[in-house]
Amino acid sequence: MSYLLLIGAILFEVSGTISLRLAIDNTRWYAAVAVGYVVSFSMLGFTLAHGMPIGIAYGIWAAAGVALTAVLSKFLFKDPLSWLMSLGVILIIGGVLLIELGATH
Repeated sequence: MSYLLLIGAILFEVSGTISLRLAIDNTRWYAAVAVGYVVSFSMLGFTLAHGMPIGIAYGIWAAAGVALTAVLSKFLFKDPLSWLMSLGVILIIGGVLLIELGATH
């Protein structure tokens, strides 16, 4: 259950961040920004309440958010995503994976 909550937190955080970019041109998107972040932090809190350690939960949440936002912004907004930036995203994900694998369950 904690991983499902964490996936929801990630998706709402990415939605809030993408909405923030959209709000530059249309201020009505700020409502989606607020909802995205409030729901995301709430679901992250529920993830922690279900017993997932904060270092693991926050690491996965942050890394997945960075990766998804970078890829989506490439397609939605034509933002740059060079091979070096992609390598950075892979290294972030690898670091979080190492934290997860090193945790005692």
